Amino acid sequence: MADDWLDADQAMARLGVRPQTLYAYVSRGRIEAHAHPDDPRRSLYRASDVAALAGRKARGRKAADVAAAAIAWGEPVLASAITTVRGGRLWYRGRDAVELARTESFEAVGRLLRDDAAEAAVPTHAPSDAPTIRARLFADLAARAGEDRPARGRAPLMLAQEAAGLLDLVADAVAGVAAEGLIHQRLAAAWGLDAVGGDLVRRALVLLADHELNASTFAARVAASTGASLSASALAGLSALSGPLHGGMAARVEALAREAKREGAEAAVAVRLDQGAPLPGFGHPLYPDGDPRAAALLAAFEPAPDMAALHAAVVAATGQAPNIDFALVALARTLKLPDDAPFALFAAARTAGWLAHALEQSKTGRLIRPRARYVGPEG
Repeated sequence: MADDWLDADQAMARLGVRPQTLYAYVSRGRIEAHAHPDDPRRSLYRASDVAALAGRKARGRKAADVAAAAIAWGEPVLASAITTVRGGRLWYRGRDAVELARTESFEAVGRLLRDDAAEAAVPTHAPSDAPTIRARLFADLAARAGEDRPARGRAPLMLAQEAAGLLDLVADAVAGVAAEGLIHQRLAAAWGLDAVGGDLVRRALVLLADHELNASTFAARVAASTGASLSASALAGLSALSGPLHGGMAARVEALAREAKREGAEAAVAVRLDQGAPLPGFGHPLYPDGDPRAAALLAAFEPAPDMAALHAAVVAATGQAPNIDFALVALARTLKLPDDAPFALFAAARTAGWLAHALEQSKTGRLIRPRARYVGPEG
């Protein structure tokens, strides 16, 4: 039996529970299970899921402990019907994101995430003349946020149409020109890509459209919970995305790729490991068996030889599979996209998720206002 899996007796012993409780954990998605390869009547249970549950039980269920553990990759903190990571796959309202990326347009996936059928109106404002894609994104969303009315109290259909229009605004900011047509086609035209390259852009947009309650999505939901406009919520998401540990991760992957090209992939990886330095673009806490988004995108094109060599070197040295950040940088290099294209694609794609979450949060009418656990000096 692989070390990653436990039989029922082992799982129950580690959790201190009875069979019905173990089965309940499985049915709720707390523990992944699959049939025993030698006896299909028995099941095996993922050891990492059991360990995580055991750790939470050991900490007890004090509210402060649960809240503290939820901040980073911990317990779910709010209900959402939009996206989940389950069984090593990414699901958009119950549909596999990888399967959607094979055929669906980005606009269709945006509507799926929002759970509406709203279409964007014809663009009425040209993008700003800011010198970079990133600057245009911030300028155009900030301009709208400074003018748009709060979302609270407005009709759902009106908000859905506004969300579709904001997705178009972001696409125009990335392309640098207001245009009509499908978003991936407009980006392909702006970047001089053929139909094959445009389809790769479409796949990337769909795969990046949402990813549960990540940092930028949480920021967007916090803003939406105040009743702020949809554009203000999207701007909050963009601001969080701009940090080096989130949307800025592509720049760190680029730095590693430059080291690998200069020193050789195996040497660059060895130096990083010897120094205890991270290998950005590889591994993901939610996908211990590999990021399915990266696998799907990398399977759709042939990465440049230097990126393929880096991929092989990291896997050989660490066993860690590439994540979506590596795949996005590899795509940008293969298609010879502008320097800021990985961030731009990430931001344009994730706007669909931010808007969907802002709409969902707005419907709850609840303010997100956690408490801080004070650890400073006493007065």
